[in-house]
Amino acid sequence: MWNQVQETVEFLKNKGITAPDYGIILGTGLGNLVSKITVELIIPYNEIPNFPVSTVQGHKGALIFGTIGTKKVLAMQGRFHFYEGWSIEKTVFPVRVMKYLGVENLIVSNASGGVNPNFSVGDIMIITDHINLMPVHPLHGKNEDRFGPRFVDMHEAYSNKMIAKMEGISQKLNIPVQKGVYLALQGPTFETPAEYKMVKSLGADAVGMSTVPEVIVAKHMGMTCFGISVITDMGGDDFVAEVSHEEVQKVAKKSEKLVGKLVEEFVKQN
Repeated sequence: MWNQVQETVEFLKNKGITAPDYGIILGTGLGNLVSKITVELIIPYNEIPNFPVSTVQGHKGALIFGTIGTKKVLAMQGRFHFYEGWSIEKTVFPVRVMKYLGVENLIVSNASGGVNPNFSVGDIMIITDHINLMPVHPLHGKNEDRFGPRFVDMHEAYSNKMIAKMEGISQKLNIPVQKGVYLALQGPTFETPAEYKMVKSLGADAVGMSTVPEVIVAKHMGMTCFGISVITDMGGDDFVAEVSHEEVQKVAKKSEKLVGKLVEEFVKQN
């Protein structure tokens, strides 16, 4: 893994990617946030050594390098999921690459199912913490000390400073946001009514199939993380609606412009 990361980093540096201030992972239906980026480079995943290729509808599969304001950003237009059949190490491989390209601040976004009764479809949720119920841990196996320590402190997986900053930005832009805990399951099935109840009983506010492995690996390497989620469907004690990936994309698309404004202002202000 170490050698593969270094090979990929060297390739991307030679393409012209230098010292990004932010890494951004764009989830389901949120890929068009790249419209906020003044683009310098677009590199399809299938041209990057050792990179997987996204197979999920709505994940375009390209690395975008450019600027937002005066800040350099490196954005993944589409992420990789464990349910696609990649090893857990492969799904988080791009985060390792981002770190060695110079990224210290990681912004992750996703679409999720809400279980908090105070939430509504279309809400934007700042992730304050997570619960990891993925079947394989991204740090499973022999530790590579050059990446980070064997045992990783996760008491502040999502930066409190960044959370407070985004709350201020949302008030300034008059864009309402929720805050909550995100729980990660493997997928690709959406949750059953009983599983939604389990998620809620465990103390989560929303559930999805990504993000947590990426944040764990980012923290392994000492990165600072911020997460934002669009609530695309709701489930709970009394009500679980039928849901499809197309519906999830549709809802995420409606919230896309607001998320884009928030992230754009967030990056510009730091």
